[in-house]
Amino acid sequence: MIEPIVRSEGFDLVRVRLTGRQSLTLQVMAERPDKTMSAEDCAALSRALSPALEEADPISGAYTLEVSSPGIDRPLPRLRDFEDWQGYEAKIELDRMIEGRKRFQGVLAGVDGDNVCLDIAGEDETALIPFAWVKNAKLVLTDELIRESLKAAKAAEKEKTDESLNGAQR
Repeated sequence: MIEPIVRSEGFDLVRVRLTGRQSLTLQVMAERPDKTMSAEDCAALSRALSPALEEADPISGAYTLEVSSPGIDRPLPRLRDFEDWQGYEAKIELDRMIEGRKRFQGVLAGVDGDNVCLDIAGEDETALIPFAWVKNAKLVLTDELIRESLKAAKAAEKEKTDESLNGAQR
């Protein structure tokens, strides 16, 4: 129900999560195709989602709608995220043990079919981890990731400014 609205507003849905016990929060995480998401974008998407959620009433009782960006050290809930963020460091937690471990950290090396490829320091070969076994994964906050995020945000802001100026000239 949420994804078609998110798409129609020009965003990609990253994750939907319902959290809390006493006080429920419906978290909708989204981003623009260029991987940016401003506070204004979050507000606009919240305004687009609220009427549909109110009408459909998919959650019994009261809850808070929270629309957010994935953030710099973003979660990686979709297989395509491992391809999109290839070359960046990530932490991956599995739902089962592999070689006596559930947690791995390394540089994302893309995907191979339904497997996540991870270059782990000290290992000669790239690890292939079945995506279905991934319980939780997120990027590690590094200087390189911060630089890239700031660069993308600047480019998105410049594009928005250019579009505004071009629209005003017409």
